Amino acid sequence: MKRSISMRMILPMMKKNKDEQDVNVKNKRLLITVNVAGSSGPLRFVVNDDDKVSTVIDSSLKLYARGGRLPILGSDFNNFILYASDAESALSSSEEIGSCGGRNFVLYTKKNNQVPKASSRMITRQHSGRWKACIICLAQ
Repeated sequence: MKRSISMRMILPMMKKNKDEQDVNVKNKRLLITVNVAGSSGPLRFVVNDDDKVSTVIDSSLKLYARGGRLPILGSDFNNFILYASDAESALSSSEEIGSCGGRNFVLYTKKNNQVPKASSRMITRQHSGRWKACIICLAQ
């Protein structure tokens, strides 16, 4: 059966598109929304389906800082916890982001129960109540 010139041109393109579709299935990308606790609005960006939660937290912090948002959070992803919006427990940092099934997340800072050194010294020391005494205490 003879094929027309247009069919000869279209068939290789169709085969090529099927190959590209197979590649896209492997690298599934998701548009996710991350709400940062205390921030004015959500972050939206694209991630791969197989990215780890720690990578998503790190990307969120970089995007947050690049946007100049307040309050300043820092850059250490170990100080943050990511929750899926419909889940009751935090996601593990080694878990894949696509495994939870959601696309809406909330980013919280971890609570530290430690009292900073300067304030613990101020609490334990007896001061005369003058502001100079507090400054001297902090300088030590």
